[in-house]
Amino acid sequence: MEEHTLSQYPQSYHEEDEYEPLPTGPRRSRITMWVILTLLGIMLLGAGSVALYVWNGLRPTQAGDPIRIEVKSGTSPFNLAEQLEDEGIIRSAFIFKYYLKLKDEGNRFQAGAYEMTPGMELDAVIAKLNAGDTVKAETVKFTIPEGFTAVQIAAKLADEGIVNQDEMMKLIDENRNWEDVDSVLQIPTDSKELHHLEGYLFPETYELKKGVTAEEIIKRMLSETDRKLNSVAELDEKLESLGLTVHQMLTIASLIEREVVVDEERPIVASVIYNRIKAGMPLQIDATIQYLLDKQKERLMEKDLEVVSPYNTYLNKGLPPGPIASPSLKSIQAALSPDTTDYLYYVTKKDGSHSHLFAKTYKEHLRNIEESNKTAG
Repeated sequence: MEEHTLSQYPQSYHEEDEYEPLPTGPRRSRITMWVILTLLGIMLLGAGSVALYVWNGLRPTQAGDPIRIEVKSGTSPFNLAEQLEDEGIIRSAFIFKYYLKLKDEGNRFQAGAYEMTPGMELDAVIAKLNAGDTVKAETVKFTIPEGFTAVQIAAKLADEGIVNQDEMMKLIDENRNWEDVDSVLQIPTDSKELHHLEGYLFPETYELKKGVTAEEIIKRMLSETDRKLNSVAELDEKLESLGLTVHQMLTIASLIEREVVVDEERPIVASVIYNRIKAGMPLQIDATIQYLLDKQKERLMEKDLEVVSPYNTYLNKGLPPGPIASPSLKSIQAALSPDTTDYLYYVTKKDGSHSHLFAKTYKEHLRNIEESNKTAG
């Protein structure tokens, strides 16, 4: 066997191609320190960028004019955050969401319309939403006087530019159920009332949202009648003792309302009505005739008393088919709690006091009429 030497084979590497061994000592320490510092610098730069982002997101936006923000019922805090960013109230919805989580806020936000101003602090925005510090909606305010008829109510609301009179009257005359309104259910289905909801639209001062519809106004007024009736103590017991339905009671109350000005006389006039019904006498109440006329008259003529109508209490005994106006709570209470008297007649004094002279007999009534005429100015 031949003996070979390395020199006989081609060299596969050169000494200068060998890898340089890792430095040791001070040189290695310097490189390691440089790597650490570089990584630390990158980390600090990243942390600084995050901190800057968070700080900027928490800053108030640039001040500006107030903005109306509508928060709908059921809106989540996170969706609201997007809305606030879009409107320029906050800088970052993302940051605001985490800010709410951090402070355990957002679960008490209330729906409604808010007036917010760009430049508000986040805590001020949160406090406003928690408090439900909403903007009061634009409203319309109107007063329905006691004793107004349905036609007068519709005309007044039309004159004030709130509703269309024809539309209002169409709804008033419509025989329908009104949701969640109990009193309307008391109107007899076979009654011959001139206007279906006459007497059920409570006279009161109302404040409703601007743009309210005729239907919404009617429902509000009907609901007020329900509320007032529910406030009367022992209503059902009083109706039962008088042998009346709610509809009949409201009819009597409306007669009282149109006949009486002096509050103390309401229970007395109520007693006259009950006494005449009990005696089988026609009520002969002028207000029922006036109700049938296009225009009110200061004095009724004989021909007015001859108009053929179930509302004519000169020709027909008992109550008219329904109320002739919207009675006040005072007249309702008088109808439910009449005085105990023997009076069958009354005549208005002509001295401007709007009070009445009451009589038990027709002869006494004639004397009262004579006495009243003497006081005329």
